[in-house]
Amino acid sequence: MRKILFIALAFIFALPLAAQKPYTVVLDAGHGGKDPGAVGKFSQEKNLNLALVLKMGELINEQYPDVNVVYTRNTDVFIPLQTRADIANKNNADLFISIHANASENKASKGVETFILGTEKMEKNLDVAMRENAVMKLEADYKTTYQGFDPNSIDSYIMFELMQNSFMDQSLQFAEQVQQRFVGHLNRSDRGVQQASFWVLLKTACPAILFEMGFISNPEEERFLNEKASIAQMANALVNAFGAYTHKQAVRKETLAIDTTAQAVSVAAQPVDTAKHGNDTLTTRNRDEATTTPTTTPTTYYALQICASRTPLDPSDPKLKGIPCEYRKVGDWYKYYAIIDTDRAKVAAKQQEIRSLFPDCWITKFEQ
Repeated sequence: MRKILFIALAFIFALPLAAQKPYTVVLDAGHGGKDPGAVGKFSQEKNLNLALVLKMGELINEQYPDVNVVYTRNTDVFIPLQTRADIANKNNADLFISIHANASENKASKGVETFILGTEKMEKNLDVAMRENAVMKLEADYKTTYQGFDPNSIDSYIMFELMQNSFMDQSLQFAEQVQQRFVGHLNRSDRGVQQASFWVLLKTACPAILFEMGFISNPEEERFLNEKASIAQMANALVNAFGAYTHKQAVRKETLAIDTTAQAVSVAAQPVDTAKHGNDTLTTRNRDEATTTPTTTPTTYYALQICASRTPLDPSDPKLKGIPCEYRKVGDWYKYYAIIDTDRAKVAAKQQEIRSLFPDCWITKFEQ
C-alpha cells in the first residue's frame, strides 16, 4: 500500500460576499499633506491620487455594497508609509490598492504601469522605488520606524531580495486585470506589470499593488489626469478590474497531486508540477496509509504558504531558509508550502514560529 501525501487537493477560494467577514479593500491615496508627491505644471500628485481613490470607493460602494471600503486617507493629510500598511493589516484587508501618479525628467514619458512587490529588474525600477519610498524621510526618527532602511541607499534595497511575499501570485493576477482594462479599454500606453521594492507593499499582509495612473510630468497626460471625465473613466476601469479579480478568485479551483511513486499525475485540465523538499522534521505531513475503502467525506487540510518564485528553488536555496516544504507551479509562478496538517490549530501554532522567517506567511485550506 502506498503512502499518499496529497491526492486531488482542491484550493477553495470563497466568494468575497459570502465570506464570514466582509471582503475588505483598502484604498490608499499616495502622498498627502506636507508631501505633495510629484508636481506638474499646474497640479500636484497628492490631489490626483485622492480624487481617483474617492471616486473608486464611491463606485465600489454602489456596485458592491457588501464590500467594506477602507481609506488610508480621505482628506489632504500626511500618512506615514508604515501607517498605511498598518491600516490594511488592522482591518484584515483582502486587497490593498495604492494609487499614484508617475513623473520623469523625460517629458515625453507616458502610460500606465502597475507594480507588485519584487526584485526582478530591480535596477530598472530603482528610481521609482526610491522616489515613492523617500516620503519616509519626512517622518521624525524614520530610521527607527523603518528598521534602519535608507530609501536613498542602494544597499538598503538588497534586503528585499531576502524577503518573500506570499501574496505575489494574487497580486500579479490583479495587476494584470488593471493593466488589461487601462490598455485595452481606455487606450492608455502600456508600461506593463512591474516588480519593485516598495515599502508599503512589503509590509501589507494581503495581495497588494501600486498603480501609476500616468505621468504628471507629461503635459498631455497631466491635462487628462485632471479632467473629471478621465477620473471617472479610470475609477470605473479599476473597479471593473476589481470585479474581474474577485470573481476569478471565487470560481478558481486548483488541484495539487503528489504521489510518492513519482508517477506523472494529470489533475483537472492543467498539469501541476510538484516536489518534496527536505525531511519532515518541521512539517506534520505524515498520513495513515491509504485504504482501499472509498470515502464520501472529504478531509480538510491546512498549510502555510511561505513564498512564491518565478523559478524553482533548490531545497538549499537561502530564500527557503531551511524550511522543508512542497511546491506547485501555477502559471509562471512556483508557490511553496510548509506545515501541512488536518489540525488548523497546529498549523496556526507553527505559523508564529515561521513568521520570524516569513512575516507574510498565511494559512491555506485544502480539501481531499
